[in-house]
Amino acid sequence: MEALIQAHLAAEERGDPEGSVAVYTDDIEHDVVGDPGGPKHGIPAALEFYRRLCKDFRSESEERTHTYYSDDAVTIENVMTGTVPGSFLGIPGNGRRITFRILHVFEFREGKISRENVWLDGASVIAQLTAPA
Repeated sequence: MEALIQAHLAAEERGDPEGSVAVYTDDIEHDVVGDPGGPKHGIPAALEFYRRLCKDFRSESEERTHTYYSDDAVTIENVMTGTVPGSFLGIPGNGRRITFRILHVFEFREGKISRENVWLDGASVIAQLTAPA
């Protein structure tokens, strides 16, 4: 499970949408809570999400702070830092660098990630993107 998570997060950090979804089952449920498009189902929908994300947000680092394991799931809490050349949460980034907490809940089936549920500190993101320069 950990190797799949590491491969997924490394692809995100490289800005590699195809690599980000390579560890998913064909019927992946990708759910970023609060995303206006709602949960995504299947690799094509998840790939579209990551193509947009890689255009709008440049990940620099994710520092893991907590990890919780169960038989077929892993929950990780990270502090993420990156630059927003596009928009994030519907707010223009104007190239700002932001840092925020993010929680991933990964579920696994047949040696791949079958569900990814993401929660992030949207209030912190919004405050950083709307603060006077």
